[in-house]
Amino acid sequence: MHVNSSELDALALDFIAGVGSITQRNLIDYFGSPKAVIEASADELQQISGVGKVLSAKIIAGKSEAYKRAEKELLFVEKHQIKIYSYTDKSYPKRLRECPDAPMVFYYRGNADLDSARIVSVVGSRKATPYGRMLCEELIEKLSDYNVLVVSGLAYGIDVCAHKTSLDHRIPTVGVLGHGLHTIYPSVHRNIAVKMLDNGGLLSEFPSDTPADPKHFPQRNRIVAGLADVTVVVEAAKRGGALITAELANSYDRDVCAFPGNIGNEYSAGCNLLIKSHRAHLITSAEDLGYLMDWQPVNRAEKEEEKVAHIRLSDVEQTVYNIVKEGGMISIDGILNQSKVQPNKLPIVLLELEMKGLIIITPGKMYRVTIQGSV
Repeated sequence: MHVNSSELDALALDFIAGVGSITQRNLIDYFGSPKAVIEASADELQQISGVGKVLSAKIIAGKSEAYKRAEKELLFVEKHQIKIYSYTDKSYPKRLRECPDAPMVFYYRGNADLDSARIVSVVGSRKATPYGRMLCEELIEKLSDYNVLVVSGLAYGIDVCAHKTSLDHRIPTVGVLGHGLHTIYPSVHRNIAVKMLDNGGLLSEFPSDTPADPKHFPQRNRIVAGLADVTVVVEAAKRGGALITAELANSYDRDVCAFPGNIGNEYSAGCNLLIKSHRAHLITSAEDLGYLMDWQPVNRAEKEEEKVAHIRLSDVEQTVYNIVKEGGMISIDGILNQSKVQPNKLPIVLLELEMKGLIIITPGKMYRVTIQGSV
């Protein structure tokens, strides 16, 4: 195994009991690196605010065991192609770095850019109603026009609805977990999680073998809020993780939006309260969110090119698709004349392109390419 010494030091410091993220940040800011913190004497450590004799003794006594644990963790992350992000890394996500209680170390597996230009966190009730799921699906579908990265917590209800709908519309989506990357909780979301690795990713501040403990989920919500420009609460009761995430986003001076719901509905009470108390902007659509954030939709033609680029076409299918695209509206005879495809094979090629969602046939039996969001 190739040992990255800076990662080893960062993990070792993170594994020393009693040294939380805020204390770690203070120590690193003063000493310059995790290694320098670990090598500091008790007297030097006690110069830092919040570090007394007890904590300095823990750091000195615990570093040997912490390094052993760090070496074991590095074996796991190397085996599973997991990337470690440390607060001292230049690649550490810029938005998250701004949060005073951000994790000093976290683990990430995926291909999404955690510094994407536009990041939206979508949260809500685990007991989502049909109304909540409808709002979530419509929001995510329309967000495909804005080139966003969607972040949520892979929990039941609104979270998994946001991830699934993002995948359906080829929007990159990242799940922030309340346990180590050795497992998926809840297990019924494993298939979705696997798909997210191809267009998004999974992220956790907890090392491998950390179980899904209830106390971890409110803790991970600060990452959900901290990674994003804006947090959208789709549906929520007066108490629960979604409101915790909204409060955290407010504390980070990030925008918060909420969909209004029926008065008296338990799972709309939280959203209505956020709006009423001016802790969230009222929105009813992705367009409202785009207006609030001053985001312009991407060019529809550009999106169509991206869509085509991700679909495998045979040489014949590519030729026919290009003819239809250039023709605007073209008959089957026009396609036949330009493509030189055998007459008995052309209808099959056209049907394949229709099935892939790339072209449609109009009532006048003319073909044209599909622009996402139109019929």
